[in-house]
Amino acid sequence: MGQVERIAVTEKTAAKMMDMSATKFRELVNFGAFPKPVSLGGGLKRWRVTDLKAIIDGTAAKTIEEFEL
Repeated sequence: MGQVERIAVTEKTAAKMMDMSATKFRELVNFGAFPKPVSLGGGLKRWRVTDLKAIIDGTAAKTIEEFEL
């Protein structure tokens, strides 16, 4: 059987994909720079892999007017 392509990942895996600590990843989510997780019910929260890839591709970037430091 072939490998399964992940479509959603835990916070720990999402942070790993972005090559940062889970703490830093959480800070960026709370700040609004990274997307919030999707609730799958039963307390499960996951990040869409497509959303994470969009950050790297630049297609998820906010305009300067949308982003405040």
